[in-house]
Amino acid sequence: MSLLVGIDLETGEAIPLVSTSHKSSDFINFLKILDEKYPEGDSIRLILNNHSAHTSKETKWYLATLPEGRFAFVFTPTHASWLNTIESSFSKMTKQMLKGIRVASKEELLEHIYQYFDEINTEPVVYNWTYKMDEIEKDEAQNCKLSII
Repeated sequence: MSLLVGIDLETGEAIPLVSTSHKSSDFINFLKILDEKYPEGDSIRLILNNHSAHTSKETKWYLATLPEGRFAFVFTPTHASWLNTIESSFSKMTKQMLKGIRVASKEELLEHIYQYFDEINTEPVVYNWTYKMDEIEKDEAQNCKLSII
């Protein structure tokens, strides 16, 4: 199973997508979810690792169908996943929900994962971003949703 998650840094909401693979098509499906979720005109900034699906031909083709600037990708350095705060969320999920469970099928695991996100989204916790937003160029900060995947 593959888990893609975005965390809205303004609301704390986690946006998950679980799939049986981690291909470009799965990543594109996740981008479509985000595109539907946020108003047109917003820029969606994603902090990503260097997985090939994030820069594949298929992903580039999909992005070319959207208005310029809809998605902005920021890549963590290779072998520095710890810089991406989503990693701490995955660790928390592992400790709170996955540790010690037994499931009979992939479908049951999928249900557990989505239930976990439904529960944490009932009272989302906003990440206290320490980066000073006034250090970002004004045109970058305007209408920009920061999400982490």
